[in-house]
Amino acid sequence: MLRIGLRISRVRQIAPICSAVHIARAVTVTNQFRGYQCASFSHRSINVITGLKRYISLSSVLGDEFAVLKTPSFAESISEGDVRWDKGVGDVVQVDDVVAEIETDKTSVPVPSSVSGVIEELLVADGDTVTTGMDLCRIRITDKVDAPVSKDPPPPSSPVDMATAEKVKEEAKPAEKSSHVVSGPSPSSMPPIPPAPTQPMGHGPPTPHPVAMPTVAAGAREERRVKMNRMRQRIGERLKDAQNTNAMLTTFNEIDMSCVIDMRNRHKEAFLKKHGVKLGFMSPFVKAACFALHDQPVVNAVIEDNAIVYRDYIDISCAVATPKGLVVPVLRDVQKMNFADIEKELNALAAKAREGTLAVGDMEGGTFTISNGGVYGSMFGTPIINPPQSAILGMHATMERPMAINGKVEVRPMMYVALTYDHRLIDGREAVTFLKKIKSAVEDPMVLLTDI
Repeated sequence: MLRIGLRISRVRQIAPICSAVHIARAVTVTNQFRGYQCASFSHRSINVITGLKRYISLSSVLGDEFAVLKTPSFAESISEGDVRWDKGVGDVVQVDDVVAEIETDKTSVPVPSSVSGVIEELLVADGDTVTTGMDLCRIRITDKVDAPVSKDPPPPSSPVDMATAEKVKEEAKPAEKSSHVVSGPSPSSMPPIPPAPTQPMGHGPPTPHPVAMPTVAAGAREERRVKMNRMRQRIGERLKDAQNTNAMLTTFNEIDMSCVIDMRNRHKEAFLKKHGVKLGFMSPFVKAACFALHDQPVVNAVIEDNAIVYRDYIDISCAVATPKGLVVPVLRDVQKMNFADIEKELNALAAKAREGTLAVGDMEGGTFTISNGGVYGSMFGTPIINPPQSAILGMHATMERPMAINGKVEVRPMMYVALTYDHRLIDGREAVTFLKKIKSAVEDPMVLLTDI
């Protein structure tokens, strides 16, 4: 009797091979061959099993446990996403290892493994669209996944086993057997190849000449098509909607950064020692924007239907560029924060953005946006409003330029700033006044303390 676990891969091709006459030739001596429990066979029976193995898959472990990994739940505003696999078939995973990521319109949702084991099958292809609860992959649960399972057969334990194993190997691998039948020692070098005849022999067809394969010329013009991820698609839609909806207008000004640079140089070490974060240039601009928003509350407002909604709180979105697209995590209740609180929160949000762990809640809301293109060297630009907000402040690189100071020409570190606003709601007077408030608060931080 056969005592092996069989998983049939091509059932309709097995019946013609497996005949009752050959199976009846099995003897009762049980052996161990290639990790499977089976019976010893006569010479003709082994031929049948050798052919049979081409159509079935043998499993040495009966009753394996499998876990099916499903798509996690999304936020309320997200219904679907695209799969990006981090692991493949045959990869070993531990509990909480990230197997894949679901790219949605707003963020990437990691899919951790709930068990330890080996990935047996991917049920969806890379880039496919999935919804909550869909099956993603099958994982075979194992106790020890670090040590790979050896595929080599164990050595025979008896002379009978040795003879049977050798017999099966000879039938299954005739080429390998013939390669071992060599009389005398193997030569140390290849024998000389006889020269080709100069005249054709007989009347056979002439020997065809090898056809040269076409080669790609250096500097060839090539193209490749890559699917755009969902986040970038959504960002493009929102930016285009902002252009189509808002009556956008941009006003400019320039800020002397001398005072902020001097303050940072004098207090950065003490600031780092006390608060554990570095003092940057974003915190002065965030506090200056908060100061200006209190002075001009219409910039902090938004149009909803035929009404204007004024907010008494200030949540500032800070644009951060990531490999997957532009994200805008939100600093909430900035009116209650000092420089240290702002720097700590910015560092925490930036770390999440780099690691791709920003949640949808980290980017929802926001009443005003600051975009700092100066970190990439941008000197001048017009930012686009982040809907449904009504304005956005664009910071740029600090450059030394000659300036007229009290009738004299002095070289000062200067930064151009731009305010893009929705002209349906904000008039030019409010926009210019708002930008001048930011300029005065950055150039002289004492304005923030004295509230003038």
